[in-house]
Amino acid sequence: MEKERTLVLVKPDGVQRGLIGQVISRFEDAGLKIIGCKMTQINKAFAEKHYTEHKNKDFFPKLVNFITSGPVLAMVIEGNSAISKVRQLAGSTLPSEALPGTIRGDFAHLTQERGNQKEYGIPNLVHASDEKAGAAEREIALWFKPDEIYTYKRCDEEFTL
Repeated sequence: MEKERTLVLVKPDGVQRGLIGQVISRFEDAGLKIIGCKMTQINKAFAEKHYTEHKNKDFFPKLVNFITSGPVLAMVIEGNSAISKVRQLAGSTLPSEALPGTIRGDFAHLTQERGNQKEYGIPNLVHASDEKAGAAEREIALWFKPDEIYTYKRCDEEFTL
């Protein structure tokens, strides 16, 4: 298997609901490593850059409004097949379709009834880079400087998939 890096964001709803630790645990329990991590609140221009592939879609303004509505925790995660593994752990982007056992399936369903759906859309706790060519690399470079990403070896690394 190939070691990969991917970007994960705990979105404002995950931060505000105190789910950061549980989200991180899901990834670490799966044998993935966090090699970069920071909390920040982004502005509209940065959000538009991050979501550039959705610029012409009708939900684009809702994405931008929501991701800028509070602080986010940004992480670079590394591991074997990290991009697909992280997306599998995150679950469907639509909370109503996310399977139990996934981050969104276990936690995001509680946010579907929030009154801000019209303004912000449905919060879904996390962003995970998709598998399109170069998406993870582009997003990591946008969110992290090279000196904010660290290399280390987990003690169980040779045994994890």
